[in-house]
Amino acid sequence: MKVQYRVGGMACGFCVGTIEKALGRLPGVRAVHVSLAHEEALVEYDPARGAPVRFERTLGALGYAVRSLDRARAADEAQEELRRWRDDLAFAAGLALASLGAMTLMWLERLPPAGVAALYWLMPLLALATVFGPGWRILEMAWASLRRGILNQHVLLEFGALAGLAGGFLGYVDPAFPVPDFFAVSIFVTTYHLLSAYVGALVRIRASRAVQKLLALAPPTARVLREDGEERTVALEEVCAGDRVRVRPGESIPVDGEVLEGGSTVDESLVTGEPIPVAKSRGDEVIGGSLNQLGTLLVRATRVGEESFLSRVARQVEEARAMKPGVLVLVDRVLEVYFPAVLAFAAGAFVAWTLGAWAIAGEALPIRAVFASLAVLVMGYPCALGMATPLAMIRGGGMAAERGILMRAGEAFQVLKDVRAVVFDKTGTLTAGRPRVVEVTPLGRCTREEALRLAAAAEGASEHPLARAIAEAASEAGLAVPQAEAFEAVPGRGAVARVEGRTVAVGKPEFATGNGAALEAVRGALERMQGAAQTTVAVAVEGELAAVIGIADPVKPDAREALARLKAAGIAPVMLTGDNARTAAAVARSLGIDDVRAEVLPHEKAEAVRALQHGHTRVAMVGDGINDAPALMQADVGIAIGAGTDIAIESADIVLVGERLEAVAEAIAIGRASYTKTVQNLVLAFSFNGVGVPLAAAGLVHPVWAMIAMAASVTAVLANSFGGRLVGRRHAAPRSELRLRVPGIHCEHCVRTIREALIGLEGVEGASGDAAQKTVTVAFRPEAIGAPAIRRAIRARGYEVA
Repeated sequence: MKVQYRVGGMACGFCVGTIEKALGRLPGVRAVHVSLAHEEALVEYDPARGAPVRFERTLGALGYAVRSLDRARAADEAQEELRRWRDDLAFAAGLALASLGAMTLMWLERLPPAGVAALYWLMPLLALATVFGPGWRILEMAWASLRRGILNQHVLLEFGALAGLAGGFLGYVDPAFPVPDFFAVSIFVTTYHLLSAYVGALVRIRASRAVQKLLALAPPTARVLREDGEERTVALEEVCAGDRVRVRPGESIPVDGEVLEGGSTVDESLVTGEPIPVAKSRGDEVIGGSLNQLGTLLVRATRVGEESFLSRVARQVEEARAMKPGVLVLVDRVLEVYFPAVLAFAAGAFVAWTLGAWAIAGEALPIRAVFASLAVLVMGYPCALGMATPLAMIRGGGMAAERGILMRAGEAFQVLKDVRAVVFDKTGTLTAGRPRVVEVTPLGRCTREEALRLAAAAEGASEHPLARAIAEAASEAGLAVPQAEAFEAVPGRGAVARVEGRTVAVGKPEFATGNGAALEAVRGALERMQGAAQTTVAVAVEGELAAVIGIADPVKPDAREALARLKAAGIAPVMLTGDNARTAAAVARSLGIDDVRAEVLPHEKAEAVRALQHGHTRVAMVGDGINDAPALMQADVGIAIGAGTDIAIESADIVLVGERLEAVAEAIAIGRASYTKTVQNLVLAFSFNGVGVPLAAAGLVHPVWAMIAMAASVTAVLANSFGGRLVGRRHAAPRSELRLRVPGIHCEHCVRTIREALIGLEGVEGASGDAAQKTVTVAFRPEAIGAPAIRRAIRARGYEVA
């Protein structure tokens, strides 16, 4: 069996190791998977030998909070935990500033004798208040780890802090121990540790809204048709399997079910990622959260609550998040050796100055032994070591942001250098995600322009993506499109209208001609178009075939170059799509992708990524849709296209602000450079700690010099992190971001409509929206387009901008 926990209080890779070791030693536990980035733990266990209640007690004993499984409540608990860390830090920082001020006056000899005497009694009060006040939580966590035989950052902190207290109190007995200096060390190392904990919480308690947004796609209510024929609006939670639900045009379908009556086209892009709606009629299945477009449907609910599609995808996202391979960053590998080494030096110093001195000089030096041991523990606190990775990540994040690459998870930097496969979604990622007319084959006496003009007129009143593609092609060609009359849409087949006194039918070839035999003359052209991943639309005038139009989702302009750069770097591209195999193969051939996996459902995408990860291969996933969310979460590094859905963005580690696929290769290059910078920082940090610890063991380091060395090491790491550049500016381009409020947004369909209007504009590099907040965010190049043009494009779609 499996049990999943939301765990609060994790700060670094050592917390992951602590939890995995502690839970893994319990009876019946088979495997433990801990995600630091998302603060979750998944425990696989034998129910005959293990029990979840024992797992929870162990987590609590280690000092970690076990949060509620209720998503909203868990988010509140996370915010409360962040507040506690902030309050503890504020209290400790106040004490640290007070002690720093007093110590500075003493060092500058500005304190009168009475002030110095008072300082000897003030410093222990400040130190005790810090260590046993805001530092009490860390002390509890250190003790819980130590008694389980686990060494981590909390244990080393407490050794240093308690050593400072011990040295300070020994100073009242022996003047060799400087009282204020030792107490100051306890205050400063505890405050720094609280700062690290708060920053870590601030980054990781950013509760992901992906799951909440997934579930929010389903409407809150449903129209249920009762046995007496009365239609009642009820809360979605009250709908039961077997209930009949009516769905009107433009509404989101509230439940998974089967169509009993009616016909319509349904936008199921949340499932397949494909923008072209699917025709639905009696007996067909529909999925909750998809958008009903034209007709009214009567649906019998088949799966509700936790069994619905959206709930199942939410569970898959959460499970993928917990099953995601753990990342042990370089500094954690170093600290695995460093912690025991510091403790060994402290013990060795004590033995050397007691037994060693007695053996060599005939006299043990216990005071010198204690001083040296305490100095080692103080000097050994890895301040600069702890900052080596975060500072390199901050620098790398800044360089990435200049290129429109937002790093949402710091661990991505450590993984990108090892990525050997990049999995791409097709629609909206490798392709534009918007159908366009790519070919018009006129027949008989009809010209290309005439066929396009008549088709655009007949489709002018339709909101179907293929109809919009035809209308846009006519507009781009500068054609004067006449007004149509007697428009009639036939769901899933096409449309018929009177144009300039003639009947024009546009749609599936069999529908437009009304006679399959008439298509034999163009059968070869139809097969060629379909083999090139084009959707074929026939245009018939007065029942006579006039033209065949090929519509396709074109690949992005930089897709080929981006894939070539990845291949040159030794990284294999893989296509993973919910589209049909023929279309996927055609797009893959045009891009030079050899590994293609088509007709893949959302949960199967995560499984496919997991299969690629077998053998410890690091995998990145690039996607933009709801159906990509589980795979984005499962991948070692999830990369979301910024113009994609908010759910995909929330599931990813990296967000590309625009739609440049070359940014994927750039992100990998920056990740590798950031890793190199981390290695350099560690070398600099060790030049101080590595030299300082042996000198302290030799009794040559005063506590004041230990603090100075700590400050010098941090300064060196800072200078290295922010001096020079990680990579060149070859692809850097100035960008601006515009956030607009659009009151007319009611659902995800509105967001998609506005996004489609914007991403085709010259200079617009990305667009996304939030249906709940009724906002649209646009990334654009100011030299190519301005805010007024963006507002006009939104208004042209019928939406007012506040």
